[in-house]
Amino acid sequence: MNRRFRSGHRDIDLVVERDGLVAFVEVKARHGDRFGDPVEAVNWKKQKELARSAHVWIERHGRPGEAYRFDVVGVLVQGESVRVRHVPDAFRLS
Repeated sequence: MNRRFRSGHRDIDLVVERDGLVAFVEVKARHGDRFGDPVEAVNWKKQKELARSAHVWIERHGRPGEAYRFDVVGVLVQGESVRVRHVPDAFRLS
C-alpha cells in the first residue's frame, strides 16, 4: 500500500508497506542547492511532527508484528538535471 496519510494539519507524504515493514516517507524537493540538500531539511522539528502522525497511523492501522521506520526522499532539481536521493531508516526517535 502506498498513500498519503493526514492527521489533522500534519501529514506523511507516503506510507509504504511491504513484508511486515511499514516505512513512513517524507519527500522534500528543492530547485537548486542554495538552501542545502533537501534531505537535510528534515530537521528535528519535522521529525517530531512525522513521529506524531506515525503514532496516529499505528493506532489506526498497525498490526502486531509490524516493524516501522522513517525514510526520507530528497529531490534536487537544477536546470534540466534531477537528482533523487532515498535515505532508508533516515532517523530514529527515542
